[in-house]
Amino acid sequence: MRALVTGATSGIGAATVRRLRAEGWDVIATGRRADRLEALATETGCDTFVADQTDPAAIEALCDHIAAGGGLNALVNNAGNAFGLEPVETGDVDNWIRMYELNVLGTLRVTQALLPALRASGRGDIVTITSTAAHGEYPGGAGYTASKRAEREMVKTLRLELGGEPIRVIEIAPGAVETEFSLVRFDGDADKAAAVYDGYEPLVADDIADAVAYTLTRPHHVNVDTMIIRPRAQVSNTQTVRR
Repeated sequence: MRALVTGATSGIGAATVRRLRAEGWDVIATGRRADRLEALATETGCDTFVADQTDPAAIEALCDHIAAGGGLNALVNNAGNAFGLEPVETGDVDNWIRMYELNVLGTLRVTQALLPALRASGRGDIVTITSTAAHGEYPGGAGYTASKRAEREMVKTLRLELGGEPIRVIEIAPGAVETEFSLVRFDGDADKAAAVYDGYEPLVADDIADAVAYTLTRPHHVNVDTMIIRPRAQVSNTQTVRR
């Protein structure tokens, strides 16, 4: 079995590559940072391909690389991020555009490009990592929640459109996971990023990789439509119980 994991240079993506390799999968890891992909390949034996999923030419080259290596059984759409945490009134339009380009249009480009290979495999899987932000709003999060809700609607619609075909369409929606996510959201401010996870035990990337592996290893007639995963302390998008 062969899988592509996008956004594999850190966090959930890198953890998913490690977990799938441990499960015996052939894995292609893709992302923008060549040095991190090289280190991951050394560690896990995965294949790598440097690509920015907002660049159509890079996605076309990635597809050629996959085809040359012998097809694809699973796509894990993990690449995505949040930029900023401002109210709607003062939200940075450029950040909204960046989130839509990466979280929605990037996922669309990769999915469109690889659907033929997944169909040809005879048992394809598309796992998209959305977010609990796709399921509920919170103050300051409108740009991110809008992009993730759009990504979720794309997943739900695709499942309808592929009905009857040998392709499962799966959504995994994590809550608070302690990765580089908040560091990116706050433009490198380590104190702000650390405060997000202060006073409770957040999820870690391996928790989500475990969920990805679970969905992919069910019998192929079993489709896990949507899996929402939060730390126990995060009872909603707006309430986290801290010590």
